[in-house]
This record gives sequence, structure tokens and C-alpha cells, in this order.
Amino acid sequence: MSIIEAIILGIVQGLTEFIPISSTAHLRIVPALLGWEDPGAAFTAVTQIGTLIAVLVYFRKDIVTLTTAFLRSLYRRKPFETQDARLAWYILFGTIPIGVFGLLFKDFIETDFRSLYVISGSLIVLALILALAERVGKRQRDVASMTLLDTQLIGLAQALALIPGASRSGTTITAGLFLNLTREAAARFSFLLSIPAITLSGLYQLYQMRGSLAGDPGVSLLIAVVVSGIVGYLSIEFLLRYLRSHSTWLFIIYRIALGVLILILLATQFVQP
Repeated sequence: MSIIEAIILGIVQGLTEFIPISSTAHLRIVPALLGWEDPGAAFTAVTQIGTLIAVLVYFRKDIVTLTTAFLRSLYRRKPFETQDARLAWYILFGTIPIGVFGLLFKDFIETDFRSLYVISGSLIVLALILALAERVGKRQRDVASMTLLDTQLIGLAQALALIPGASRSGTTITAGLFLNLTREAAARFSFLLSIPAITLSGLYQLYQMRGSLAGDPGVSLLIAVVVSGIVGYLSIEFLLRYLRSHSTWLFIIYRIALGVLILILLATQFVQP
């Protein structure tokens, strides 16, 4: 991978990780359109470390508060004693589904699921489900009102993001809207919930790739991670501000249009599945 490819893919990762349009899909589609090789699921997972750092920096105050409350609850053996401790435990429990399904379907995720047919289908289907959530969600609740059941349902939705094109932020925000969270609250919880999942996935893939990181491949990957982190931070700021006064219809329309475009490109053999 050249430096230019690493920079472009880092920008793509940072732009699309938090906006509900699927970073994995774009990291599969953009190289296909430019005639580059598929960077692979492992590259996608490792570049997410950059966006993980962006989340950690952006929500640093929340993370310190939640971590402190979590550790205190362990010491006092009262896990749900405070609202912050309860939320920290909810995030931990909500991560279990994606961890379990990620291990069960690891081989499919890295091979068959990366088909452009799968990606186009999931882009369109999730867009339609998100549109339904926009229609029926009452948008009356904040993060403080969430229950354990809410977080488990959102955690299950996050597991659907293992299918490229579904979008981790897209599935979790959609679930949050169905549970009557405000758009901003759904996005905020989505970002916090992403921290354990991205950490585990990124570090695991980094460990798996450790033997091939010497020299140019390692430099290119590092550049992609740094660029994705910078762009990811700006994407978080944008989305939270945007959702305070706008719906997700812009992303719904974009997902459908992109899904249809991919199907057209496949039908005309401009790109290969």
C-alpha cells in the first residue's frame, strides 16, 4: 500500500466510522472504484484504532467519570449504585453480543461478507430500517433513562454491524431511535458503546498482523491510523451537532443511492464483487 492510498483510506475510515453510512463498506468500495486491492478486514479493524483514539479524546471526561464509577462499584460490590456506574456496566454488557458473534462468524466476516452484493444489500436494507425508526421513534429519552434491556438490544444491533455495509453507528443509532432516545442521545451512547468493541477488534487484528508490520507496510498502516483519528474526531463533532437539529434522512438517502450505484456498477461489470 502506497502512502497516498494510506492517507485516502485513513480519511475514508475517519469520515465514515461514526456517520451511519458504514466505514467497512467504504473501505471496500473506494479501493474497488480506484482499482486498488481490497485492504481486507484486518486493515479495517486496525485503522479503527485511530477512530478509537478520537472517541477517547472527545469523550475523555465521560470516560474518566465512567471508569472511576465502574472501579468504585467493583470495590464496593454495588455495580448499579450510581447512574455512572450503571452506565459503565451497561456498556460492558452491551459489548458481549458483538464479541460472541464476531468470534463465531470471523471467517465469513473476512471473506464472504465482504462481497459487494452483500454490502449493497445491507446499505439499502439498513437505510429502510433507519427510515422506519425515524418515523416511529418518539425521541423523548436521554442516556440517563436507559435500562439494561435497552443496552442489550442496542448491543445486539451493534452485532449486526459485523455485516459490511450495515454500519456500527447506523445499527446502534437505529436501535436507539426505536427505543425512543433522542437522536443525539442515540449517537452519544453509540460512540461510548463502540469503545470496547473497537479496542478488542483493533488490538486483536494488530496482534494477528504483527509479523507483517516491519518496513513500509507498518508505516502505511500507521499513517492511515493517524489520519483516521484526526478525521474521526472532526466527524464526531459534526454528527453530534448535526443531530441536535436535523434528522438522519440525509444518511438514509445517501445509503440507498450508494447501494443502488454499487448494484449498477456490478451489473455493468465496472467493478467485481
